Amino acid sequence: MIREKTFYKAFFITMLTLVLQQVITLSVNLADNIMLGAYSETSLSGVAAVNQIQFVYQQMMTAVGEGIVILGTQYYGKGETGPIRKLASIAMHTGLLIMTVLFLLASLCPHLLLSAFTTDEAIIAEGMAYLRIVRFTYLFFAMTQILLATLRSVGTVRIALGLSVWSFLVNCSINYTLIYGHFGAPRLGVKGAAIGTLTARITEFLILVLFILKKEQVLKLSWRTYLKTDRLLRMDYLKVMAPVFLISSLWGLNTAMQNAILGHMTARAIAANSVASTLFLLVKSMAVGTASAAGIFIGKTIGEGNEGRLTLLSHTLQILFVCVGLCSGLILYLIRIPVLSLYSLDPATRKMADDFLRILCVVIVTMSYQMPTNNGIIRGGGDSAFVMKMDLISIWGIVIPLSFVMAFAVKASPLVVLCCLNADQVFKCVPAFIKSNFGHWAKKLTREDLPEDEN
Repeated sequence: MIREKTFYKAFFITMLTLVLQQVITLSVNLADNIMLGAYSETSLSGVAAVNQIQFVYQQMMTAVGEGIVILGTQYYGKGETGPIRKLASIAMHTGLLIMTVLFLLASLCPHLLLSAFTTDEAIIAEGMAYLRIVRFTYLFFAMTQILLATLRSVGTVRIALGLSVWSFLVNCSINYTLIYGHFGAPRLGVKGAAIGTLTARITEFLILVLFILKKEQVLKLSWRTYLKTDRLLRMDYLKVMAPVFLISSLWGLNTAMQNAILGHMTARAIAANSVASTLFLLVKSMAVGTASAAGIFIGKTIGEGNEGRLTLLSHTLQILFVCVGLCSGLILYLIRIPVLSLYSLDPATRKMADDFLRILCVVIVTMSYQMPTNNGIIRGGGDSAFVMKMDLISIWGIVIPLSFVMAFAVKASPLVVLCCLNADQVFKCVPAFIKSNFGHWAKKLTREDLPEDEN
């Protein structure tokens, strides 16, 4: 293992900043669920259905941003920032194109989108009321996420934490006021939750733009940055981003299909899974933050050309991933009962949510190793194709077909179906370990033939 204290200090500061950002961001959804759960289970389920669309979209934007991070960290390791600015422009154009497509779908066929997750018309009606407002967040969310990924490629991560705190405070304040009609405000239910989310997205984007214009000194981004592009870098970006985008999109669809499978079983399973998955995602933030931090350090080390350091770094990170997984499983187990007590749920729904969480306590241990290894080390090192192939086989060749059979042919219980839906988080540990320790995954992606003014 690496023994320098400076490494651990730098890594844990980066990791904890990213983890806290994830936790606070997801806490917004948790607060929404708690407030809406106390307001109405139908409202909770309706917003949960819309959030599946948001999750798929979030995965797409994550992939668009990851293309910058994977390439940008290597250029940053070489001391070059010009190419990163061009990559930022390419990614922004890509993200805005995706946003436009989703906005049109949400505007023209909202009922069709929501009916994929539930057949209950009352739930669909609540979801459509929420979606009519929340669709306008898609533009601000896309721009914010791509700008944050650009900053992350040069190690600027603390602003993301500040924005998450701001978003949490704004969203919760407006939700409390408008969902229930406090302080003389109208009682709007799901519409109030949507207004809170929209307000938070707009203000966090404006704050981020102000930070970039006034405080950011490494990249010195401006509106002119997004008027420029580069053919060679666009090819490099698409080559790196395409596998990540495919897998992230399919992962979002996979998660949405998991909820659709459970949602078509019983109404109780929808509410129980919404509660359990929100808390699970909250604790999973430790793995997500660790993976993001690992990708930054791996990419920068490759850019510096230090191969010996790279091998040592990979081994050290894998040991840290195991420790993070054990801690995550213990935390999820200990907080599940206190968090469930905050919900106003039917006793049977509460019992099912608790059973779901017990299963997820085990899942998160293995997930916390395989996901950072695959996404932080292997994909962060430039081999995104390996991760794409593994996920295609495991998720769409094994997990989804098996879960469909168990849910609709065998008529298994929601607990058994949940185990099937998360089986890949266990068995993907094996190829991740073999590839990261015995395979070739570190690839230099930077170019030497760019014009001098790009450097």
